[in-house]
Amino acid sequence: MKISDILDRNSIISNLNAKNKKGVLEELAGAITTRTGTETKDIVRVLLEREQLGSTGIGGGIAIPHGKLDGISSIVVGFGLSREGVEFDSLDNRPVHIFFLLITPANSTGIHLSVLAQISRLLKQSHFKDNLMKAESAEEIEQIINSVDEDF
Repeated sequence: MKISDILDRNSIISNLNAKNKKGVLEELAGAITTRTGTETKDIVRVLLEREQLGSTGIGGGIAIPHGKLDGISSIVVGFGLSREGVEFDSLDNRPVHIFFLLITPANSTGIHLSVLAQISRLLKQSHFKDNLMKAESAEEIEQIINSVDEDF
């Protein structure tokens, strides 16, 4: 499996409008709602519950909000880019610009961790992050992700 196998272009937001954590989560959740068959508010609830355990803002301008949701049958990934950056309680207390959203079925611990690890590996590549920051459209973001994507 590749990230591109579970990330749909319609789930990519090339310019997030939200100015705070809850707003980002709502915007990202709205972009994947049709793929999960659930309501945005249910996805946001799961994401906020996860954020209460500790921020998914991992530092370096990156956050990977994630959660498990009853009633969905497959993994769904979304992506958002904030040009200005959003305060996200990140580990380094710096604004977050790059967001990968991950929602998995409630009983999918192994694949959930595999996808998180793959996203983390990709984001450790500085040229990958730089290219994402320069991208101007969902199509361009999708191409950047596809260019480095590999099976995991």
